[in-house]
Amino acid sequence: MAAPITTKKTTRHTITLPNAPDRFIVGVLEQVALDQPTQGRKLALILHGAMGHKDYLYQKRLAHRLPIDSFRFDFRGNHESPGPWLLDGLFDDVEDIEAAVAYLHEHYGYVVDLVVGHSRGSVMGMYWVSISKAARHVRGYVNASGRYRMRGIFDNQSDERHALLRKQGWFEERQTVARKPFRAIVTLEQLEAFARFNAAHVWDDFPQSTHVLTLHGVQDKVVPVFDAVLYARAFGARNAGTHSLHLIETADHNFTGMQDDIAATILEWWDHLEQEKLKTGVWNTGVRPKL
Repeated sequence: MAAPITTKKTTRHTITLPNAPDRFIVGVLEQVALDQPTQGRKLALILHGAMGHKDYLYQKRLAHRLPIDSFRFDFRGNHESPGPWLLDGLFDDVEDIEAAVAYLHEHYGYVVDLVVGHSRGSVMGMYWVSISKAARHVRGYVNASGRYRMRGIFDNQSDERHALLRKQGWFEERQTVARKPFRAIVTLEQLEAFARFNAAHVWDDFPQSTHVLTLHGVQDKVVPVFDAVLYARAFGARNAGTHSLHLIETADHNFTGMQDDIAATILEWWDHLEQEKLKTGVWNTGVRPKL
């Protein structure tokens, strides 16, 4: 059963990127308590995956049900934030996150308390939490469908695409994003740069006290479910922050048809964090599985 909608006010924001003043990102701020000052108030940051947008999958549903204010935005090159979209623009994603957080702190005084990332958004969100001073107060992190072995991006390409890469060094990516056609050129150089990113930094650089929930579908054909196990090993090795692993037997990479269930799971885990009831291990909602 879905949690009740708590959002009282929704506002749209356009944020100029400091390192690219001719570029901007577009996001949505959801505010729960309108009669209270925002200075020092806790905020959830919700990050979408590659070729996604701020309102797809469970993101909007979750934002409307969280008991704290939240901000979600389109990474540059996605939906309402102008491009270009680059497969290897991973550190552009980090700059976008930093710009959004700086804007929210400067204009409202928000402090990021929770980060929820999906796929690529989760991978770069974990990197941002690991390196940014603005992330030092993050108590909770939700890693949904995050890739650990980045070179697996080559396994996602069809035989036809591999042939094009050998022949001409690139292929065209075509998708539909927010009901609009999406096209981008993906080169061999971009794939190699993406594959070189080292997600193993989480073993040493990710904050020791930040609690993590890893959500992953067993039917995920984009990122193998074993990547979730690798994250569980890394985050479970810490002494302070806990790690909860939640594998969903029938879920795919995007949790198709399970948006409300995903939002409800995140909300339940967050409630346990708030009550200091989390323990490292397999996430257990108390519901006995059907045999």
